Amino acid sequence: MTSADFTSGVYQEGAGLRTSNRAAGRWPVLHLLLSPEAAAAFGSPPHFSRTYSSGVEAVKLTSLAQSGGCAAKYSAARLETLLRGFVPVEAENLLIGLDPADDAAVYRLDDERALVFTLDFFPPVVDDPGDFGAIAAVNALNDVFAMGGVPLLALSIAAFPEDLPTEVLGAVFAGAAERVLAAGALLAGGHTIRDVEPKYGLAVVGTVHPDAIWPKAGARPGDALYLTKPLGTGLVLHAVREGRGRAEWTEAAIRLMKELNRDAADALRPFSPHAVTDVTGFGLFGHAHEMADRSGVALRLHSGAFPALDGALELAAAGVRTGGDKRNREFAGPHVHAPGLPEELAALGYDAQTAGGLLVSLPAEKGAVLEAAFAARGLFLRRIGAVEAGTGVLVD
Repeated sequence: MTSADFTSGVYQEGAGLRTSNRAAGRWPVLHLLLSPEAAAAFGSPPHFSRTYSSGVEAVKLTSLAQSGGCAAKYSAARLETLLRGFVPVEAENLLIGLDPADDAAVYRLDDERALVFTLDFFPPVVDDPGDFGAIAAVNALNDVFAMGGVPLLALSIAAFPEDLPTEVLGAVFAGAAERVLAAGALLAGGHTIRDVEPKYGLAVVGTVHPDAIWPKAGARPGDALYLTKPLGTGLVLHAVREGRGRAEWTEAAIRLMKELNRDAADALRPFSPHAVTDVTGFGLFGHAHEMADRSGVALRLHSGAFPALDGALELAAAGVRTGGDKRNREFAGPHVHAPGLPEELAALGYDAQTAGGLLVSLPAEKGAVLEAAFAARGLFLRRIGAVEAGTGVLVD
């Protein structure tokens, strides 16, 4: 057998490629046909996983990335420092831009319509290419829902190693296209470049009424706080990389990340919430800090009410942490007051989420009816705290 150059992706004679269908209706999974002996002779480049089964080696998307999903976000603390030097654009119709920054930009077209514009992309958080495309798409589309808007149009932002088979790329695009259509929008094109580390996401345009925008900055004392998805996707998926997860935990996390916030936003819209944001890479505590800081209030969170994915707290107690945990503690930690909080619940609060749920602040007197409305639609909803006068995030 002649050599195979893994780093450049040039597969020479003797190192063949094969695809196999994992299940009906699923895209093919890529396999690199090397015997364990031959693979050992080539060494172990850091970006390839080496799990052997009858002489077949699977190339996993997550093995091509240093970090996955929203855990790959740039440090929020550094981002704040960076953006502090930019002078906000002064434009009458720019309703939401950098001052303060929100989940998406909003530009007013007329008295009845405003555009919501966002973009989001990241490295693989899962190995299945179809799931990766779907999750990345949901994460971007959810920014529009978090602003109270409705998505219209999306464009792909993609970067892939040139040697990855087109079937893999096609599966990523197909997974994304299905979720875009489910959101009521169209995937109309995009831009793809070559890169050693795969990355995928969307730029999304939607619409919202100028008087019905859901900002981060509107929380008021007396509001109740709700969360529309459980926490712990980062913990569960990171455990898979460390070989400490369970298949049922992983499958539940993937299902959750592929779930659009469209239905939750539709159920919420009649209640005119004061403030909304989606919980993603900065974790619950990071996004709660943003809402509290920009609203000029304190958010009191009840740790006993935190909803967690199956396995998330068990993994946190066992010491599993993502790279995003440290960055989120640096960003939000100085503003989070949580005396006596068990470390596993702290880890859950700082865990970087991908395609997470909505954090909602609305008048407490609307809470019972909101809960009934979500229950009638079969949607998840958990009351996790309240808004008070003061500053910071208070966790009891």
